[in-house]
Amino acid sequence: MTTTENRRIVDRVVEAPTYMADIRFFFRPEDVEHMAVKGYELGTYEGVKRDATRILAATAPPEAPMPPDPAGKWSPERSQTFKKWILNGFPLGTATPPEPSPNGAPPARLRRNVTTLSDAEFDLLKTAFDGLMARDPEAPDSYFALAGQHGLPKRWCMHHENRYNPWHRQYLRDFEDALRSVPGCAEVTIPYWDISTDLPDRLQHPPFDKYVLPADPGATATPNPVPGFFPYTTERFPVAEIAQNVREFGVLDDIATSLTQSLWGAFNVNGYQDFSIQAHDGGHGSIGPTMGDQDVASFDPVFWFFHCNLDRLWLSWQTRVSATTLNGFRTTVGPDTDWLTTPPLNELIGFSVTADQTIETDVSYDQLELVSPVEGALENLSGSIEAVRSFAFRSASPVSVRVKGIDRLNIPGSFIVSLLADGELVAKRYFFQPDAPRGCATCVQNGIVNIDFRMTQEQLLDRTLSVRIDVPKQAEEFGTGFPLAQAGNPTINARLLVEDA
Repeated sequence: MTTTENRRIVDRVVEAPTYMADIRFFFRPEDVEHMAVKGYELGTYEGVKRDATRILAATAPPEAPMPPDPAGKWSPERSQTFKKWILNGFPLGTATPPEPSPNGAPPARLRRNVTTLSDAEFDLLKTAFDGLMARDPEAPDSYFALAGQHGLPKRWCMHHENRYNPWHRQYLRDFEDALRSVPGCAEVTIPYWDISTDLPDRLQHPPFDKYVLPADPGATATPNPVPGFFPYTTERFPVAEIAQNVREFGVLDDIATSLTQSLWGAFNVNGYQDFSIQAHDGGHGSIGPTMGDQDVASFDPVFWFFHCNLDRLWLSWQTRVSATTLNGFRTTVGPDTDWLTTPPLNELIGFSVTADQTIETDVSYDQLELVSPVEGALENLSGSIEAVRSFAFRSASPVSVRVKGIDRLNIPGSFIVSLLADGELVAKRYFFQPDAPRGCATCVQNGIVNIDFRMTQEQLLDRTLSVRIDVPKQAEEFGTGFPLAQAGNPTINARLLVEDA
């Protein structure tokens, strides 16, 4: 029997099974769909745990009524493994990277590192960008109109919420389709810039170095116009400063942490997406004044190459944890799956495609950030764990320091949260938002946010912690410091992270 991720299940008794490594692969897509109408949720950890004893009774051989088809019947070994999982307290466990699979059909769209394109391929990409930028700004497939969907004037973007990754995946695809509509460019795909390397020289020359806005993007913003962005030419920091910012904002650390997570998790809680969103924000703030401002970030041409890399990292994570199909992805999400599959909660503003339809993609990349099975399981560290499960923490376990309860709606633009120990800067993170967050519907829905730092115990022991918030854009008028009292009086929470024993 094959799983949702084409992983072969070996029917043997597993002495210490966990959900992420074993149990989730016992349920086929047809099993999940068939039992959902009967009130069983077989696609998530919480659903399987809730109904575990009924599932065991219904599937136990030799005369099991479920699954109804002969091909789906459970073996005695699988039933015994499931029983051990129940008796052991339903351990969640961690994902194990799957065995490499043979290459199948070539992907419909292969995106590559921008530095590896041949001169001819790069010239074609330039032709596509030039073609979009030359179109009438009023045309819906012009560069100006497409970039204006993310920030001003449309403000359709979805940040700091569960649909962030799906929304941007579809946005990239629509922009790529527009590039392909330029005569002679039907095979163009967006290349990616690996932010762990310096900004390539190729992206520092026309048409990729800057964009001069042909009209005021804030003039038609609703409900209120937003002045101040016309005339306007996009700006970036020097290459060395970008690289320094990437380090100081912990972008690569957050990327590395995100890729080791077993669970998708929930924004502002834990898991892949929480750290991937932090890496996204830090990357925006690292690159320059334009990319650091949600109102106009997507007008900078580097936006597309930066976001293409973020999508590559998401697909890398999906592949790592066997989540490249909808059914496989659901097993990593947690109790709240409504944002993924339930209309209208799964809508992606501005697109006809819904969140669930972005999980399986025909886009691939020339290189994914993968680990092999011999490198071991991924992690599922958290600050708390159910008492029914045994847990452990190690001397080397990191400390999660959370600046909790920041009221972002009072802060005029993107901001920096710095963590100080004995007055010395030990870490900082960038939070990406528009200048007037109260005018952004998505911001208002998620007005209270947290910033997470992962620290070693040695960095914090016997030291006094404090927090500072700075708003770079207000520097000339007020200085960058922003009063914590006006930011909702956030608290500092520090927790030693634990895991299933």
